[in-house]
Amino acid sequence: MPRITPNLWFDTQGEEAAKFYVSVFPNSKITNVSYYGEDGPRPAGTVLTVEFELDGQPYLALNGGPEFTFNEAVSLSIDCADQEEVDYYWTKLSEGGEEGPCGWLKDKFGLSWQVVPQDLVKLLADPDAGRAQRAMKAMLGMKKIVVAELHKAAGQA
Repeated sequence: MPRITPNLWFDTQGEEAAKFYVSVFPNSKITNVSYYGEDGPRPAGTVLTVEFELDGQPYLALNGGPEFTFNEAVSLSIDCADQEEVDYYWTKLSEGGEEGPCGWLKDKFGLSWQVVPQDLVKLLADPDAGRAQRAMKAMLGMKKIVVAELHKAAGQA
């Protein structure tokens, strides 16, 4: 199967964003930077694309101009092992951005992220429908997901 690479459209901040993302996620790196040439719509020598990896997953940041911006129709979801990981990614990615409901946030570049603890997924799939619904209700009242509060609401404190 061919590899799928998410392409992220920025106005001019693709390199800044890529550097930020690789600083947040472990085992990450910038792998290539390309530049506009003389015939490009932007000044020659300005960054066109930045190829980078976040823990082995390839991404491409394109400085394509102001025509398109991010919205919540597409987000990147982070599968967090525990509250410590939730806290880390929430703090790093929301800095200069915007906290949203139910574990969603927009970073300072406008890209949407879902910071999801594994316990939330397990609680929402609980075979006891009452427990699952109580966890859902608790999540709907949160911005950053707090695992202990989910368990308490579900009756698993």
